[in-house]
Amino acid sequence: MTDPARVRRHAERIRELVASVVRSQIKDPRLGMITITDARITADLRDATVFYTVLGDAAAQSSTAAALESAKGMLRSTVGKALGLRHSPTLTFVLDDVQDQVKHIDDLLAAARNADAEVQRLAARAEYAGEAQPYRLDEESDDEDAVGEDAEDEDVDETPPRGGERR
Repeated sequence: MTDPARVRRHAERIRELVASVVRSQIKDPRLGMITITDARITADLRDATVFYTVLGDAAAQSSTAAALESAKGMLRSTVGKALGLRHSPTLTFVLDDVQDQVKHIDDLLAAARNADAEVQRLAARAEYAGEAQPYRLDEESDDEDAVGEDAEDEDVDETPPRGGERR
């Protein structure tokens, strides 16, 4: 069982190493404006997943993916030597589509805001389906209750019991 802190340190180191090698050693013209955003490694330290973003359209993203795939061997050997592990981890590159997800969530929030504004506008003009006061107020029943309370009060003996007496 490996230490989770050790796994995190190795993942962070892999991210730094891959970013450094991509910036300085890979001279592939297909490589676009790339940013290494994250790296994750399995608990057995054998498989690493590197997340990246590319500035540009779908063509730039696909050409950058091809460039990373062709440089995978050099990146793996560099990472293996730098980490000093018995087995060099295999590298898998995954396009990090955070920007697309953020745009999608922003669109959903804007749609929800518009729907709320429409509901507010409709609620401002709304009227009750029936009467404004749906409960009936019977003043006659209030008078009967008051008479009934007086009748009950006459039956009750209001003298307090003495010290030791029980009722």
